[in-house]
Amino acid sequence: MEPGRTWPARLARIRDTLPASAYTAQMDDALLEILVCPLTRSKLRRDGDFLVGETGGLRYPIRDGIPVLLVDQAQMPEGIASLEEFKLKYKDQIPT
Repeated sequence: MEPGRTWPARLARIRDTLPASAYTAQMDDALLEILVCPLTRSKLRRDGDFLVGETGGLRYPIRDGIPVLLVDQAQMPEGIASLEEFKLKYKDQIPT
């Protein structure tokens, strides 16, 4: 097989030609039913390329159809500058 013609390389070229929405649409709705925010344990809702926590509104990215539920990767809701500030504001709603 010639260079650059391996399956991963070919798939990467195909993936790069598709819009991001083609990947995020792959996330199964049944999966969304069981996922929760890893910090607040609240339900998540889909908002474009993000999953958003019902409590507090942390926004977790969906990359290549896979939700990245890492608190340090989450975008803070409007008006909150840091994870520490978020934790202080929602301390009564964060399970210990």
